[in-house]
Amino acid sequence: MPLPLIALIVASFAIGTSEFVIVGLLPELARDFAVSIPQAGYLVSAYALGVTFGSPFVAVLVGRLNRRAALIVLMGVFVLGNFLCALAPDYGLMMAARIITALSHGAFFGIGSVVAADLVPREKRARAVALVFLGLTMANVLGVPAGTILGQAAGWRATFWAVLAIGILSMAAIGWLLPRDLRGGSGRLLNEVRILGRKQVLLAMLMAVLSSASLFSVFTYIAPLLERVTRLTPHWVSFVLLLFGAGLTAGGLLGGNLADRHSARTIVMTLVGIAAVLVVLWLTSEDAVLAVLTIMVWGVAVFTMVSPLQTRVIDHARDAPNLASTINQGAFNLGNASGAWLGGAALGLGVGYAELPLVGAALAGVALIVAVVAFRLERREREQG
Repeated sequence: MPLPLIALIVASFAIGTSEFVIVGLLPELARDFAVSIPQAGYLVSAYALGVTFGSPFVAVLVGRLNRRAALIVLMGVFVLGNFLCALAPDYGLMMAARIITALSHGAFFGIGSVVAADLVPREKRARAVALVFLGLTMANVLGVPAGTILGQAAGWRATFWAVLAIGILSMAAIGWLLPRDLRGGSGRLLNEVRILGRKQVLLAMLMAVLSSASLFSVFTYIAPLLERVTRLTPHWVSFVLLLFGAGLTAGGLLGGNLADRHSARTIVMTLVGIAAVLVVLWLTSEDAVLAVLTIMVWGVAVFTMVSPLQTRVIDHARDAPNLASTINQGAFNLGNASGAWLGGAALGLGVGYAELPLVGAALAGVALIVAVVAFRLERREREQG
């Protein structure tokens, strides 16, 4: 593994921990800020919206910098955001601090993916991109549980101080290990935005939205599904989530390896797999052993999608990849929000928790249709050109 990739992995671990650890600390935050737990939950929503709508503007602002300098600046924003989180005296300022932190997220993973792809031979690009996202999955497996335990034992502010320290470490590693001659983007908004009009870029982003929505339409409600349908205790639910996180990590690495061989086939077969696994989950949700095994396989499948889609956007927006790659991260986050909403809407219409996997399977099926259309258009354009 090239040393610069290690710096990117550490940074993505810090960002992932900061994003998700707040979920485990909501009761403590709600108590300290004298708000309800649902109100504290808006801190999660604000972060996701900051990634979706704020990161593209940040990517444009740092577009004229060489990419090493851009990543250092972005980690500086991340460190500032967590510093403000650790000191926030009230709910309003905590909300502002979370939004500031989120501004670095999409742009970091967008530009970091471009850098990772440039650091290795072309036949290893998807694997390099997958390694950047490895830190994100490791955050779910290690960072979030550790951060939650630290916050519950020493106060939630201690968690943000710890994340800040990891952020500073990663910023130093980026400055030390990344090559100094990494070129920047065009820095011209019109050039960057024009890339977003390309059919293949838009279709790849639509696949990102739909695949992520498929995941979060079910995963958002996985705890009540496991407790009410599978009849697991909260302790076992935590263990299942740990297995799911391990599956995400394995899927990320698997997706990188498969996509380097055949990206289009990897995307199509993964979407078929996701839909099939969710149908199996619908059938096995009342059996504890089968449901747990299915959920672990599901974790592998869903994250196999990430690096092929990210690499595809980079390839089709190679003239100005910074903004396109960043917006693709926003597309995943938009899918997170819309999937959670669709799952909640389905429950509100009378769909049971046991049937929610069918909602996710349907969304994966729509993503599969988009993928088939995209690849047929691509093949037709190649034959005509």
